[in-house]
Amino acid sequence: MFLLAFTPIAIILVLMVGFRWSAARAGAAGYLSALIIAAAFFGAGAQLLAVSHTKALLLAFDVLFVIWTALLLFRVTDEAGAIKVFAQALPHLTTDKGMQALIIGWVFASFMQGVGGFGVPIAVIAPIMGGIGFAPLAAVVIPSIGHSWSVTFGSLGSSFNAMMAATGLDWPVLASPSALFLGIAGIGAGLMVTHAAGGWRATRRLLIPTLILGLAMGGAQYLAATSGLWNIGAFLGSLAGLLAAYPLARHFRGEMKDDGELDLRSLGIAISGYAVLIAITLGIQLIPEVRSTLGRVRLSLDFPAVETSLGYATSAGHGRDIPLFSHAGAILLYSSILAYLIYKRAGWYTEGAGRRIVSGTVRRVMSSSVGIASMVSMAVVMQHAGMTETLARGLAEGVGAAFPAVSPWIGALGAFMTGSNTNSNVVFAALQQRTAELLGYSVAYILAAQTSGGALGSVIAPTKIVVGASTGGMAGREGEVMRKMLVYMGLLIALMSAMAAIGARIMK
Repeated sequence: MFLLAFTPIAIILVLMVGFRWSAARAGAAGYLSALIIAAAFFGAGAQLLAVSHTKALLLAFDVLFVIWTALLLFRVTDEAGAIKVFAQALPHLTTDKGMQALIIGWVFASFMQGVGGFGVPIAVIAPIMGGIGFAPLAAVVIPSIGHSWSVTFGSLGSSFNAMMAATGLDWPVLASPSALFLGIAGIGAGLMVTHAAGGWRATRRLLIPTLILGLAMGGAQYLAATSGLWNIGAFLGSLAGLLAAYPLARHFRGEMKDDGELDLRSLGIAISGYAVLIAITLGIQLIPEVRSTLGRVRLSLDFPAVETSLGYATSAGHGRDIPLFSHAGAILLYSSILAYLIYKRAGWYTEGAGRRIVSGTVRRVMSSSVGIASMVSMAVVMQHAGMTETLARGLAEGVGAAFPAVSPWIGALGAFMTGSNTNSNVVFAALQQRTAELLGYSVAYILAAQTSGGALGSVIAPTKIVVGASTGGMAGREGEVMRKMLVYMGLLIALMSAMAAIGARIMK
């Protein structure tokens, strides 16, 4: 039964890694196989399947609402040219190659993940780094490593939101250990960025600024996430890094060239689009009257108890409770509208900008939405049919005490095969949760290991490698990028593995 329960996941793995299928096609195949196996071998009847699919619909909407509107906000700012303004401003700080790698390839790449995600950091940063003199391989590898730590709380928290939705646990339980794991991963990522830029010599020379930037970003992300501002955790963390980078860059300035004066007015307008996001998020989260008013309209359904013919039961209860007007997706939608009005008033849009923003957003989200929806449906069907329970018990018996150390690698595997930490959390979070419960480990720490492994593993997914290679001058040489990335990310995932093993035992 274990092999049967594992079959849908194996199908996705084989199709995406072996046959290079898209997440949408492979997810659909995994979902159909889960549906057939659940009905034929695990005793899932019509009522159980109807309940699980309705729950999956709510869960998919909860996850996709954030993804759709996060990408919309990015398209609003990108179409206005705000991203280009950020990119042009950064080389004014320093000409020191190591510091440029830290500020542009680590801090700014993390900022891009915080506000956009979906492969944007690599696609945007790689050509910038190539343009200021980095070799093509370094130009792709540095931002790939640099933004990895910010994936879970980046993309306006879509991956973290998916983990909450899949497990039924809320941010007060999950935020602290997840932010702790990822903050330490961030310092590791910074050290590896300096190594990729200039070897061990650069790593030693820039050790102090790397630690300062890492602590600033990791600390700010931790404070944001544990204060309920998890949807802008990576954004605030990387913003703290950008602020800390200014005095550090003045010290490691190098020989500056005369590239003209920095246009502070344009930089202020560019930043204003994201300042709106901070203001709206803080207003909704910190003003009780606003939060309670917007939180009154909720999408929620009561579900009956269901049971398979083999006796595996799911108790009655609520599905995912979605506050429509105070949801992270709604906050992003409000921010997108206001940012659009700001940039439009500043005269930053050309004719047809609104149409291009909408069409570009729809184009980008369609394929990923199909993949996520099918994988969500697969995960919920497997959970209700007892397939997840079967896998959890098999892992508990097979891995036993070593499970915490294995947990980040499971998350990384899910992200590698789907190209997304969000998808990895959807597919594996419930499985990791149940296995931790069976073995008596801290669920929060195991899930922190899951999402940190997924975040790090997502940047070595073939789809991300192709994006970076195509924009960074490495098209056709993806194998070189992959080999370089596997060493760096393997070390970081191993660090998460050690942390999970220690943390799970302490918190057991």
